[in-house]
Amino acid sequence: MNVHTAPRPAMSDRRFTLATDLDGTFLGGSQQDRDRLYGWIEDNRHTIGLIFVTGRDPEFIMQMCRQNGLPWPEYVVGDVGTTIAEVTADGHVTPIAALEQDIADRWGDRGEVVRTALSDHPGLTLQPTPFRYRVSYDLDPQIFDPAAKNRVEELGADWLISDNRFFDVLPKGVSKGPSIRRLVDHLGLQQDTVLCAGDTLNDLSMLVSGLPAVAVGNSEPDLVARLDGHEVYRADAHGAAGILEAIAALDLHPTPKG
Repeated sequence: MNVHTAPRPAMSDRRFTLATDLDGTFLGGSQQDRDRLYGWIEDNRHTIGLIFVTGRDPEFIMQMCRQNGLPWPEYVVGDVGTTIAEVTADGHVTPIAALEQDIADRWGDRGEVVRTALSDHPGLTLQPTPFRYRVSYDLDPQIFDPAAKNRVEELGADWLISDNRFFDVLPKGVSKGPSIRRLVDHLGLQQDTVLCAGDTLNDLSMLVSGLPAVAVGNSEPDLVARLDGHEVYRADAHGAAGILEAIAALDLHPTPKG
């Protein structure tokens, strides 16, 4: 499972597109479940499109694909929605400037301001990666001071806690949901052919974006609670198996038997 080289139909001409979170979702479940999902995708690339929607940065994603033999995505919504990029046939990640301009405008020069405002804040440890349009921290829930939320809002930005161990500061109104919708529109995809899959709170905006969606069986309880009242498929199976369960239940594409 490597970089795609054979010509494929345009994404808009494919029957189905999977827009999936990575950790706990696409990478979740047993090895057998993952092999089944990944092999099925690779065997059907002319009818299936693949988009990774993740908190990970694109270079980390590509390294993971190379090292772990993951199916190669054609597009990435990375950095918790602050990156929208195409994955070229030679494996390079190319941001789509037209889709990112609004994100850049909303963020402005807040990076250093945020880092200064939250310097030495209890329970937050700055992640070393120099993200373009976000600032991210590892969170220690035992000593975290919720006052950080107010500080971020006063700076005109949004905050997001996921899996009770990550604290992200994002441009106002930017997250996975708005960014995947922007990419879907850009690609001319029919909304009912796209399945969004996730398992933590940073997937919430994507799962309730109006596109077909699944919360896999191992989703964190806080996410499941926030999905009350929303038409989101709740899978029983975990990770990769939960994705296949939803595709079959929603009749989005024939799935492998067994």
